[in-house]
Amino acid sequence: MESLLTAGFLDIYTALGLILLAGFTSFITGAMGLGGGMLLLAVMASVLPISALIPVHGLVQLGSNASRALMTFKYLDIAMFKYFTVGSILGAIAASFVVVQLSLAIIQLAIALFLLLMLWGLKPSQREMSRPGRLIAGALTTFLSMFVGASGPIVASVVYRNGYDKMALTSTFASCMTFQHSLKAIVFTMVGFSFWQWLPLVVAMIISGAIGTWLGLKLLNQIPVDKFKLAFKVILSLLAVRLLYQGVVSLLA
Repeated sequence: MESLLTAGFLDIYTALGLILLAGFTSFITGAMGLGGGMLLLAVMASVLPISALIPVHGLVQLGSNASRALMTFKYLDIAMFKYFTVGSILGAIAASFVVVQLSLAIIQLAIALFLLLMLWGLKPSQREMSRPGRLIAGALTTFLSMFVGASGPIVASVVYRNGYDKMALTSTFASCMTFQHSLKAIVFTMVGFSFWQWLPLVVAMIISGAIGTWLGLKLLNQIPVDKFKLAFKVILSLLAVRLLYQGVVSLLA
């Protein structure tokens, strides 16, 4: 049981913790629209081998977003999704030529700074994006996701600019992220990452995530958003600061 879930790298308690966390973070994303992927990435960065962090996180997020996209499909903006996916393909092709293995310290610093920027940086105003803008957004965010992992907040800010209601925003965002993470899995397979040894853990996390997504969507219009968002931002910021500290210490060691 332990070797099946942990791929030989994690103890059974850590693996079970990640499975439960996948459900909780999917619940957050289902209820709040986004954010769970960042929290999951921040924790996984502390326990997974660096070579597995981005591809395994991407595969788990693929399952989480796919379940949310299916549950909200009738609200999808097909036009936005169409142009975003074309751009995503271009971004994935470009990334396949430059994907490299960065050091743990660099990954930790990049994730920490990225999280803090997305949490506390400036938010774009709402306005409908042009077709070229949607295509470029797909290309750039897909390219970035190969190195940073949690590109969800950037994609969400792109989708948000179209002024959707809550369900359309949730559906379109989840569909765009599903396609993007699918491309990520293809790219990492092409450059030699072996998903098979991680597959049992990933499947368990996806199942847990689907349950969390279903519960989160049930509560989508009932959670006091402002207070929850503030608490979430503080907790996630502390995780980012911890990663920042770990990265600096590793660089100076």
